[in-house]
Amino acid sequence: MSDMTVTGTVFDIQHFSVSDGPGIRTTVFLKGCPLRCLWCHNPESYSAAPQLFYYTGRCTACGLCAAVCPNGCHHIENGVHHFDRSRCTACGLCAARCPNQALAAAGKTMTVEEVLAEVLEDRFFYESSGGGITLSGGEPLFQPAFSLALAQAAKEAGLHVAIETSGLCQQEQLLNYVNFVDLFLFDYKATGDEMHRAFTGVTQAQILRNLAALDEAGAAIILRCPMVPGYNLNETHSNGIISTAKSLKNLREIHLEPYHNIGISKREGLGITEYTDPITPPTAEELKPIAELIQKETGLLTKIM
Repeated sequence: MSDMTVTGTVFDIQHFSVSDGPGIRTTVFLKGCPLRCLWCHNPESYSAAPQLFYYTGRCTACGLCAAVCPNGCHHIENGVHHFDRSRCTACGLCAARCPNQALAAAGKTMTVEEVLAEVLEDRFFYESSGGGITLSGGEPLFQPAFSLALAQAAKEAGLHVAIETSGLCQQEQLLNYVNFVDLFLFDYKATGDEMHRAFTGVTQAQILRNLAALDEAGAAIILRCPMVPGYNLNETHSNGIISTAKSLKNLREIHLEPYHNIGISKREGLGITEYTDPITPPTAEELKPIAELIQKETGLLTKIM
């Protein structure tokens, strides 16, 4: 039996998701990630600890946040709101009082029991659509005890379980999930150690070894491939996807995921000042011939998500 009292840090629970595995799903986003992808659309997942978004454009300097903050993070001077992040412990009291959503909590501690209770509210939709729960992030394996207990509890509850992973973890940890996870959504972000390090901060070698081990263990796998103009939207990467796909015995599908820029506003809200050059999201027309080539060469259904 799974331990329902294990705790983890969750930054979002997204209901009625239709792009994170089969059917209608609930996607649980866990904080913490060992990668630093230049195009990341969930920068609030970097840190495993709770954080606070502050969107200056929404703030009216009403002062309600300053009135409840126990650490003196907020103060209003001459009608201007000043926020000192160095004092912030992300307790969330200010976000709860903000009437304009200028402040928002990113992450809270939850037990397996609490998460599963919310997930099971939509059991009818899973049963009617073939859906279930998907663990995402960040990197779910960054919180191995919590994500494994949650996967086990969901499986014991009769749910279809999927997990989206970058594959960067200890191989033994990854293989622990095989008995409790029906589908692995495995990221393939760049081709070759040099490019992978340049774009994500880590090399690809361990990730590919883990992918091969997962395949050898008989796990069902879908490759999830971010497609980012100026970074990996090129022939070398397409050929890398094809080559990797051909090496796997249990690969079910390949998903091409076009870059989108939602992460930019999130970075601003978190006070992250490092930005990449502006990226124009690729169109479906740009990705269609790549998907057709990959599908032709691998014989696997290749979707543009």
